[in-house]
Amino acid sequence: MAEKILTAEQEKQLRKPIDDYVGGIQEQINALRKDGTDRVIEIQSGLDSLKRDRIYTAQEKETRRAQLQKELEQAKAVEAKNKDQIAKLIDDAVGYLKAHFDQDYYQAVKASCVQEKAQAQTKYQAAVEQLNKAHQETVAKLTDAQEIKDEKYVHKNRLFDAKMQLAKDLQDVKDRQHAAFDHQYHLIDMLRMSRFTAGETMQQRWENYKYTFNKRDFLLRNGLYLAIAVIFIALCFITPAVKGPNVQLLTVNNILNILQQASPRMFLALGVAGLILLAGTDLSIGRMVGMGMTAATIVMHKGINTGAVFGHIFDFSNLPVIVRVVLALVVCIVLCTIFTTIAGFFTAKFKMHPFISTMSTMLIIFGLVTYSTKGVSFGGIDDSISKMIIPKVNGFPTIILWALAAVVIVWFIWNKTTFGKNLYAVGGNPEAAAVSGISVFKVTVGAFIMAGVLYGFGSWLECIRMFGSGSAGYGQGWEMDAIAACVVGGVSFTGGIGKISGVVTGVFIFTALTYSLTTLGIDTNLQFVFSGIIILVAVMLDCLKYVQKK
Repeated sequence: MAEKILTAEQEKQLRKPIDDYVGGIQEQINALRKDGTDRVIEIQSGLDSLKRDRIYTAQEKETRRAQLQKELEQAKAVEAKNKDQIAKLIDDAVGYLKAHFDQDYYQAVKASCVQEKAQAQTKYQAAVEQLNKAHQETVAKLTDAQEIKDEKYVHKNRLFDAKMQLAKDLQDVKDRQHAAFDHQYHLIDMLRMSRFTAGETMQQRWENYKYTFNKRDFLLRNGLYLAIAVIFIALCFITPAVKGPNVQLLTVNNILNILQQASPRMFLALGVAGLILLAGTDLSIGRMVGMGMTAATIVMHKGINTGAVFGHIFDFSNLPVIVRVVLALVVCIVLCTIFTTIAGFFTAKFKMHPFISTMSTMLIIFGLVTYSTKGVSFGGIDDSISKMIIPKVNGFPTIILWALAAVVIVWFIWNKTTFGKNLYAVGGNPEAAAVSGISVFKVTVGAFIMAGVLYGFGSWLECIRMFGSGSAGYGQGWEMDAIAACVVGGVSFTGGIGKISGVVTGVFIFTALTYSLTTLGIDTNLQFVFSGIIILVAVMLDCLKYVQKK
């Protein structure tokens, strides 16, 4: 076994022919790039610096720029002249690496690492046996209870030290194998100036994933998803067994139904996700949906409204359909945004917890809508609206495209705008964000306003999907679904942590779970139990991740 383990010097000797061959080609390439590519990069950097330079006058800048442009053209000409020759040299070096690196070097290092791991395990087992033997001999000589207790404590620490030494030895072996693998791509990086093929990029990512993989971290991040996946798989087998072979869960029609139901809820989850990112929440979502549904139904109602608002009966039937649709959307967004802005103002201005400010707006909304409408339902909307806004194309519900557009837009705001970056900063540490010049007040109110726009859009879309039936009670409990989807999707209540992809995953999980349990015939009340358990586990895992990070 020992003969197969390579020393550092032996490994270096195995790699030397490869380094010499590729290094020789690299020297030729460097010589060809000196007055070409390297010079182009240098001049372009000089031009960029010249734009920011405030020492020179405008005339001096123009003179210097003209000179650099002339030199740049000359360098590009040299670069173009040597391009084919450099490409041939690179192909030669890369071809040599593919032919010899793995066969002549990496496989030998890999085999050596396998033997080193086995040797480390043998060394650890021998150390443990020796420690146990010494411990038993020492305990046999002692009579005092306290001394025996102290010896056991010392023995436990020694075993822990041996285990840590094993972990260190195994990590050293892992580092050695990773460094050997990475050396080939280091050479290619030098040859191609950091350009890799798609296949080479995937190989590096896979190797880096294996190298950094940690079972505990993986289970903390994905344990809940794995458990839910197992539940869904079990439900796929249980459903036909209970309901008959004709009732299948995994069908195209069922998947489209799940996506269709999830689409309006996606807007709500995306809205509250921004507030959770700020370590807040929103309890008024369900009442926002009820208010938006009621307002949208009144505007888009088929004919004159049967119900009244503060005693007044509205009739928008004389307006063109498209005008009513747009007006309903504007009304929903404005109403929802007004109340979220109020909650955001009190949260940001008076440092009020969002739980309190949004609970207040929840009560206000429900009270106003119920009082003004006497709690009645306003019936259905014009039939043509649903076919116009969310038609089904060859059986495909286009409402999904609305949700997809919302996901893309919110992802862009979170990841590609200054507001999005400030959102993460304020959520992670508001005091540090304020010191760095970020307006915590504006970011907080901005997050609430964005949430209001999304709530309004979501309630409008839900109204069209359900053909109206707006009432103050509609949407009750939806805030729990939206918040739960964000939590399950990894948006942390500690603030500053979360991804849009996680929110999308969370919405799909809860919608699919509800749909599956309903198909199976599980009582609605028991479905709340399943949801509660999932939320509890999700928050527990989030807390564990937070503690580990701290």
